[in-house]
Amino acid sequence: MAPWLPTKEKYGVAVWNFERTKEHHLPLEIGEMVHILQASEGWYCGYSLRNRAARGIFPASLIRLKGAVVEQRGAEESVVPAEMPMVQEITTTLREWATIWKQLFVAGQMERYRQVKRMMQELMEQRSQLLSGTLPKDQLLRLRKEVTGKMDYGNKILALDLVVRDEDENILDPDRTSVISLFQAHRRAAQTLSQRIQEETSPQPRAPGHGAHGAASPSHNLYLCVRNFVCHIGEEAQLFMALYDPGEQRIISENYVIRWASTGVPQDIELLNNLKVVFTWDLGSTDLKRERLFLVCQIIRVGRMDLRDSHSRKLSTGLRRPFGISVMDITDITKGTCDSDEDKQHFIPVHLVAADGDFLHNMIRKAVEGKDINHKGQGLWVSLKVLWGDLSQVRRDHPHLVDRSTAVARKLGYPEVIMPGKCDVRNDIYLTLVQGEFDKGNKKTQKNVEVTVCVCDEAGNVVQNVIHAGAGDSPTSHYRSVVYYQQRHQRWMETLKIAVPIEDVHRTHLRFTFRHRSSSDSKDRSERIFSMAFVRLMRPDGTTLRDGEHDLVLYKGDNKKLEDASTYLSLPSERNLSESKLLSGSSFRVSGTTSSLAVSTRDSFQISTLVCSTKLTQNVNLLGLLKWRSKPSLLRGNLQKLMNVDGGEVIKFLQDTLDALFSIMMEHSETDVYDTLVFDALVFIVGLVADRKFQHFNTVLEAYIRQHFSATLAYKKLLSVLTQYMEQAGRGEPCEPLPRTFKALEYIFKFIVRSRHLFAQLYEGKEVAEFQRLLQRFFLALNQLMESPLEGPTLLSQ
Repeated sequence: MAPWLPTKEKYGVAVWNFERTKEHHLPLEIGEMVHILQASEGWYCGYSLRNRAARGIFPASLIRLKGAVVEQRGAEESVVPAEMPMVQEITTTLREWATIWKQLFVAGQMERYRQVKRMMQELMEQRSQLLSGTLPKDQLLRLRKEVTGKMDYGNKILALDLVVRDEDENILDPDRTSVISLFQAHRRAAQTLSQRIQEETSPQPRAPGHGAHGAASPSHNLYLCVRNFVCHIGEEAQLFMALYDPGEQRIISENYVIRWASTGVPQDIELLNNLKVVFTWDLGSTDLKRERLFLVCQIIRVGRMDLRDSHSRKLSTGLRRPFGISVMDITDITKGTCDSDEDKQHFIPVHLVAADGDFLHNMIRKAVEGKDINHKGQGLWVSLKVLWGDLSQVRRDHPHLVDRSTAVARKLGYPEVIMPGKCDVRNDIYLTLVQGEFDKGNKKTQKNVEVTVCVCDEAGNVVQNVIHAGAGDSPTSHYRSVVYYQQRHQRWMETLKIAVPIEDVHRTHLRFTFRHRSSSDSKDRSERIFSMAFVRLMRPDGTTLRDGEHDLVLYKGDNKKLEDASTYLSLPSERNLSESKLLSGSSFRVSGTTSSLAVSTRDSFQISTLVCSTKLTQNVNLLGLLKWRSKPSLLRGNLQKLMNVDGGEVIKFLQDTLDALFSIMMEHSETDVYDTLVFDALVFIVGLVADRKFQHFNTVLEAYIRQHFSATLAYKKLLSVLTQYMEQAGRGEPCEPLPRTFKALEYIFKFIVRSRHLFAQLYEGKEVAEFQRLLQRFFLALNQLMESPLEGPTLLSQ
């Protein structure tokens, strides 16, 4: 037998259980750490760090070696793991918790058992992230804080010792820290833990698995993977998958589009087994409070008018016809009352269209009532999983699920928090083809109406590739609606996204053309556009198209005139704006010549729009402030009108509004004509952030002050107005803005301090005496106000 020789490998962990079958064997359990002293022919000799007195031999194949530093202490050698201290602490904590975790199971304390299990799983995941060594410095610091918070919280609920730490989350060394510092650190840690325990035990629902991710971000996401689609169609199909709220009876997310070939596989064969999408809840926890939430799929076949038509005559093809829908209640998954697992497959049966009058949206409304159907095995197989955090965090935490090829379907609405300087600038206009009613005219039966949507510039040229049917699909220049067979009243409820560059929105409009589609190819080719409608994306006052439904005017006339922008752009586009002008059968005059376009009084057409833009507003008063340089004469009025703008609209453009206010202040630094108005506007905005509805924007305002605020002279003007208000109230004069100002005082001073710091950096610390004089004057005015014996306004201010 080969001799036992000292080895360079000194430290390892058992990856398999090893039972003692001979006297000199050292029994090991999975996860047990060993100190290796010698090696010989596939065996190690050493001892377990659990019991250093017991030495023995064990197979080298069961040990995973780890880096370590060996320290010689006389004849004895000591092994110190080379891992970072935080990883070592997590390892020690997990071992300590594991023993208690087993005891909880034996004692039948299942709720606490599951809680500890969840925390241990999260710690193991975070330990892996720390060991990966791929995290940037800021993310590493944030992860360290999450880890230490979780360990301290777990130690508290398991009645273990409280660990006190410094600001960098390192364990304080009692030999190098004063008693007072230890006491203060202990008190801070105890207060933080008490606060967290109070939050954990509050009656507000908290989704399992939320953990640190949910605490760090208000965003939630639903991961969907389509495993298979089995349905006998015989033609190409388009699947539109989205989230649906049955209470509001509307789709609340963008569509995820899958194009399915007639052969039963995706048209893009590379997507086979890779049909993945993430539905993002940018509005955070709001969606989790919905009473019910469904995943819906609208199935549209692309081909003939009727599948029963024989091929004996030449048929028109390429028609988008309704085929069926699928619905699945995902309320329990999104609320966390049942586990979501990416490996578990759910079957969603298909509800087939039974009659020509079955509109897909109406079918969804009926299907969510939960009636069983005979699906004959036709349907979708999908996997679902709820993921926490924003998209970058999700990609980092779940790279095996979400990669760069995974489609992203956003919520139809604004995120709860828009961080300043965020690169994800949105400028999306969501258009829904709601419904229409069309007279059959000189035809014997009702028309098979197809709506074609395109985006045009002022010259009538089609803007290329700005229409998105949904995530996972390429943008197009035209969108064609579903064709319902011989229906006077059409109800499409088809939503698409218009993504026009911000600089082009003011000169573009949507054009809708209407055409009858025939099942016969020869007849279909001869059909012309019988009507047209349009609507501008921007109103004359510079604001964007208002949200909500629009009843558009339908025009009829010569085909070339219907597509000639110079003919129709000067005409009214909406009925409610121009009812008096819409005379039956009348023609409008354009530039002194007859336009040859008449109003289709027997037909109607409604659309709905939703603008999701971080750069375009629908409020004319806010727009006037944001673009104050274009009309300086209206600046005073625009500053006063800001107080009347809806808080949600101001918050949405928080950074732009603050930039505008401070640019006004800086560009009028030689005069105080706008100082009071700008100050009042700033107090109004801070008051909005303090509102419970917008409490998440505290972080936005803090980030703005730290990273984007740059007004070096603002501190002088802010202190001046603030002091004036104090002196005015101290004299007993009415000062209506002062109570609001006191509530906003914290952030007013944060702006003052930041402004002074920037000024000092720029001018190398000049004007210190003046700044001290301004501060002294303010505090003297505050003292006089509080000492004043006057009643009325002074007493109210006190």
